[in-house]
Amino acid sequence: MSENTGQFPCSNCGADLKFEPGQNALKCPYCGTENTIETDETVEITENDYLSQLRKMEENLNGAATLDMVSVKCDNCGAIVSLGENKTAGECVFCGTHLSGQTRSVKEIAPQSLLPFKISKKEAAENFKVWLKKRWFAPNKLKEFARMDGLRGMYSPYWTYDSETTTSYRGQRGDYYYTTETYTEQVDGKTVTKTRQVRHTRWSFASGTVRNSFDDILICGSGNMLPKYTEALEPWDLENLVPFKEDYLSGFQVESYSVNLEEGFGKAKERMAPVIDRTIRRDIGGDEQRISSKSSSYDDITFKHILLPVWISAYKFKDKVYNFMVNARTGEVQGNRPWSAVKITLAVLGFGALIAAGVLAYLYFKGNS
Repeated sequence: MSENTGQFPCSNCGADLKFEPGQNALKCPYCGTENTIETDETVEITENDYLSQLRKMEENLNGAATLDMVSVKCDNCGAIVSLGENKTAGECVFCGTHLSGQTRSVKEIAPQSLLPFKISKKEAAENFKVWLKKRWFAPNKLKEFARMDGLRGMYSPYWTYDSETTTSYRGQRGDYYYTTETYTEQVDGKTVTKTRQVRHTRWSFASGTVRNSFDDILICGSGNMLPKYTEALEPWDLENLVPFKEDYLSGFQVESYSVNLEEGFGKAKERMAPVIDRTIRRDIGGDEQRISSKSSSYDDITFKHILLPVWISAYKFKDKVYNFMVNARTGEVQGNRPWSAVKITLAVLGFGALIAAGVLAYLYFKGNS
């Protein structure tokens, strides 16, 4: 993980510039000059052939554009982060631990496009405070420990995958049918015969082939951010991706991916599976469906390596590290936080008391009716 600074001089005074979220320019903090980020509209964001890339990587041939990343492993949380040029130390954004140690150079697939920061650091901090207030069972002192000063802008690595799938399946189709059942019950002391409709399911064998088309299945390439949080940060406005340009990175950290291209597609298959199952069930038809077996082939697989912006902070509460992140495009907040055992106990006791009071009230009114 590296912080990109000192790469873009102001066109007016030569001072170092940083990207300002929500702007399409690098604003000089000294003379106020806005240095517009020039975009080449002729550059297209293209898809890369997945199988061809894997083959070239195995044979050490050139595929998608690559770049050299210098990385170091965090001794505390295990995160593997890349450091900036001529840097051998830093701070882990995931746990706040000081990073120092032997670095290693790794050639990685270069990002092709990104979404620039849109939400400012101040807005991200405000959103987190609102999010924290809604965590009813969080300890009262938590807000004293959550580090607003430690909030950092980071570009997180993601993969997107496109694929055409063909799935053969076997299963069963269930169709409802009804029969009339006769029964008796007591009404005003008399036995009365009545009828009712009873539902049954008639099962029959089903098989077939279905096809699905998937576009931009999004997989986080960070091994340090839990999927339940990264997926909850969605949706991302991928239609606004811009071609990769280092100007956008100025002033922010960039994480290198630890989930590689092939592992990412394995995770993409997991996200495709429920969609394929729904398609199979529609194809089977009927009122209920059972899928006993299925086999999918994946064709025309393509991918992109992109960077998505997040504000992230790590804080320690009672010797345990927690972190939260903010989608720097929408302001959505996700993360983990401690729970207050006292609040939970009081809530359980209070709920139990309400149930007991309800039961007593019911017995009282029933006894006096």
